[in-house]
Amino acid sequence: MDVEERTSKDNSLSLNLEQGQEKGTKNDDYGLASAHTIDHDSWQQVGLMLVTSFNCGWILSFSNLIMWPLGWTWGIICLLLVGLYTAYANWLLAAFQFIGDRRFIRYRDLMGFTYGKSMYHLTWAFQFFTLLLGNMGFILLGGKALKAINSEFSDSPLRLQYYIMMTGAAYFFYSFFIPTMSAMKNWLAPSAVVTLTYIIFLLIVLVKDGRSNSNRDFNISGSEASKVFNAFGAISAIIVSNTSGLLPELQSTLRKPAVKNMRKALYLQYTMGAVLYYGVTVMGYWAYGSAVSAYLPENLSGPKWINVLINLIVFLQSIVSQHMFLAPILEALDTKFLEIDKLMHSGQNLKRLFLIRACFFTGNTFVAAAFPFMGDFVNFLGSFSLVPLTFMFPSMVFIKVKGKTARIEKKAWHWFNIVFSFLLTIATTISAVRLIVHNIQKYHFFADA
Repeated sequence: MDVEERTSKDNSLSLNLEQGQEKGTKNDDYGLASAHTIDHDSWQQVGLMLVTSFNCGWILSFSNLIMWPLGWTWGIICLLLVGLYTAYANWLLAAFQFIGDRRFIRYRDLMGFTYGKSMYHLTWAFQFFTLLLGNMGFILLGGKALKAINSEFSDSPLRLQYYIMMTGAAYFFYSFFIPTMSAMKNWLAPSAVVTLTYIIFLLIVLVKDGRSNSNRDFNISGSEASKVFNAFGAISAIIVSNTSGLLPELQSTLRKPAVKNMRKALYLQYTMGAVLYYGVTVMGYWAYGSAVSAYLPENLSGPKWINVLINLIVFLQSIVSQHMFLAPILEALDTKFLEIDKLMHSGQNLKRLFLIRACFFTGNTFVAAAFPFMGDFVNFLGSFSLVPLTFMFPSMVFIKVKGKTARIEKKAWHWFNIVFSFLLTIATTISAVRLIVHNIQKYHFFADA
């Protein structure tokens, strides 16, 4: 599908529905009001950020979430097809950073411009709740990694909530001192090194365990109905493994030509990045079969130092990775409450930035500690919101912007995407709700999971 790339050579004006942003801007090249950096980063920087962020500790659950419900044949087929479909959807969305002489640095601005205020608010709600709960999931992931380290040295480790508080504090300090995605530049290379390190060590142990495990069982258990629902849950997990629902916000940091550079960064993610997280997904299932854990390090045979090293790197790497997925929320808060015509770490902005980050991570950490089973709810909102953000909305924009001039087969293709993603949203959401209902007896506040 050929979608025109529109780039603006002159000053551009983006539709802005945020209150109070007209008071100042630090991005005069486009007339855009944002406290965060626009039109600054290279595609290599953004590509590396995508590769490292999508290879965070979440990939340690994909063998269980994806391969166990689908098995070998359908697992490989779905990994490839959903991955390609997701890559195409992001490639399409990247073309709409510019429409005519307007630049859209936020997904909600793009949808508001094409479909009105209602779509603006719906898009923001989808992004906000998905990324908010996703960050709680990151806090929970970091806490579990720290507890796993403690468990290697003690038969009675501290309660999970203590490690969740440590993780929330670490995320707070990183977010305060490194407040934007562009500011992550000097952290990406070290993050890439530790990411590659833990994946290499993990793969070595998986190969060793797989060779010594001759009694692997790859049968898919459960009734026919449960297999179908679990399969839709697996498809939802594949989507989560490949996309974030914040591409326009990522693209806004790129220097011109932003469309071409964003697509280069996506190529890096869906080649180098996908090889790593798909490799761990497949190898984990190969090593342990249907006995694969929801947190892969729990299956590892050791030695102890490798288990400690992997969990330590997962914790450290998550500090950097979680920041990318949180960027749209922090950008909205910073733009609303900071003096955006001044430096972030100067004067009154320093106090406000501290309070914004402190309030946000205090609240998120408390909820993660109180609901350490929220993975099921993250899956629910991911199903309900990430599918339309990824597949439905880009085709809706195409129909609105290009529909009058596009050939009939292109319009038919995009209408198919809209209808198909709508049906997929319903199916994956039902699957997620069913999982919550099935597990509801296990839920209790401040559980030491």
